Amino acid sequence: MQDISTVILDKKQIAHKIKRIAYQVYETNVDEKEVVIAGIMNNGFLLAKKIKAELEKISPIKVLLCEVIIDKKHPTNEIKTSLKAEDFKNKSLLLVDDVMHSGTTLIYGVKHFLEVPLKQFKTAVLVDRNHKKYPVKADFKGISLSTSINENVSVIFEKNNDRAVLE
Repeated sequence: MQDISTVILDKKQIAHKIKRIAYQVYETNVDEKEVVIAGIMNNGFLLAKKIKAELEKISPIKVLLCEVIIDKKHPTNEIKTSLKAEDFKNKSLLLVDDVMHSGTTLIYGVKHFLEVPLKQFKTAVLVDRNHKKYPVKADFKGISLSTSINENVSVIFEKNNDRAVLE
């Protein structure tokens, strides 16, 4: 059987979506001196780094980057972050993941950060699949895509060949 996948976002389109998300983050945090961008490991963190780079190009806001380590198969397990709670307490925080499938990873990530008082909390995803099990939404999204439950969306970050594919 042949593996057939369709590119839904190419490198140029992904770069455009990231830039647009960065502008939205800036507009939402225009009065802030510092924001925390927390990316869910692996691809969410890579996306967070790209958003951070764009945000720093267009704004004077200082960006703290945070990696969020979640066991995606067992999201109720302990969640770890590369920043201590004091580092993001009372700050504006953006939680980032590459694809929102059912919302499970995002909702447990949100729950983790809500244990500390925050000034503002937003979420961002590159692809929103619209198959939510939980009442969680992406405040900023690159693309909203209605897919069948059997289809899979993958974001691949490769040097000079970033892409999102539908498999």
